[in-house]
Amino acid sequence: MNNLVDIFCDVDDFCHQFLPKWEAQLLSNGTRKRIRSSKMSISERMTIVIAFHQSNHRDFKNFYIGLVRQYWSEYFPELLSYTRFINTMSELIVPMCAYFQTVKGEPTGIAFVDSTSLKVCHNIRIPRHRVFADSAKRGKGTMGWFFGFKLHLLINHNGEIIALNISPGNTNDRTPIPDLCKNLTGKLYADKGYIGKKLSETLKESDIDLVTTVRKNMKAKVISAFDRAMLSKRYIIETVNDQLKNISQIEHSRHRSATGFMLNVISGIVAYCLKKQKPRIRLANSELEMMAA
Repeated sequence: MNNLVDIFCDVDDFCHQFLPKWEAQLLSNGTRKRIRSSKMSISERMTIVIAFHQSNHRDFKNFYIGLVRQYWSEYFPELLSYTRFINTMSELIVPMCAYFQTVKGEPTGIAFVDSTSLKVCHNIRIPRHRVFADSAKRGKGTMGWFFGFKLHLLINHNGEIIALNISPGNTNDRTPIPDLCKNLTGKLYADKGYIGKKLSETLKESDIDLVTTVRKNMKAKVISAFDRAMLSKRYIIETVNDQLKNISQIEHSRHRSATGFMLNVISGIVAYCLKKQKPRIRLANSELEMMAA
């Protein structure tokens, strides 16, 4: 339970700073006429949603009714009914996105980029799917064709997420890279799907050195021993993607709205960011010297 308290304290401190400014902006630009108060604070609701993505539960209803209501009611004295809680979850998307900016990692000079599919339904149900009929697209990944979106991740060598982008499933992996790398410098390691002369030149202008593997029909490139070692450790970002899907539960096919989909993804990513133990690459002093050279 200490972990739950720690999450709430950090989220609540953030909300005390962020919410007054956000609510004042909503009132000033006419987005809302008034801000209605709720029995449960936004920080309490954000804590519950983040805790769900750290709990290994696969179903939020069972988590809320079976765990939160039965065992955590003393921590949340004004706990809402499950139906009411679900109806208010759309209010959390903006604070959750803003909170992510405070818990994400910082560039370290070594970064890895990759994309992973976010399927929103099984392939046989694509013709009947309605929720994302106008926004999701068919794409192809290493596991075959899918219908949904792509999550593009940029992480440092400590396994911390630096930036992310969500795009339709048919988006080329190279397209979001310039925006993802706006605040990045140093080495960027990627697979052969990111090979492109134009992309390399664009990143070079921002002092980013894109290092990729090569295709079978390409000549072998001369790269440093350090770059070769880092390319062999690209599994770190695949491990992060695996934890996001199988532990943080950012992918499922039961979404009822685009807002619910976005909240599920970003809150799962926040839950990962708050984990103390992350996959990381431990670099020896000799390896750091190789990088400097």
